[in-house]
Amino acid sequence: MRIREIREDKDLNQTEVAKILNVSQVAYSFYEIGKRQLPIDLLIKLAKFYNTSTDYLLELTDERNPYPKSLVDEENSK
Repeated sequence: MRIREIREDKDLNQTEVAKILNVSQVAYSFYEIGKRQLPIDLLIKLAKFYNTSTDYLLELTDERNPYPKSLVDEENSK
């Protein structure tokens, strides 16, 4: 997973990101080193925070830009 790489690119420390996710620094550290699986809701929160896709964070794509909003999201925001 790329969560450490993208965190460091944004010059953030683990404590700062842990606060955003409302988890402890230790829990976040475990996500970064793979000792714990990152829950889907936190993965989505990180993707939104970093303005990227979950696929990028999961290393399923090298495209860093987020996907365009879906039609469903656009309808729900009206």
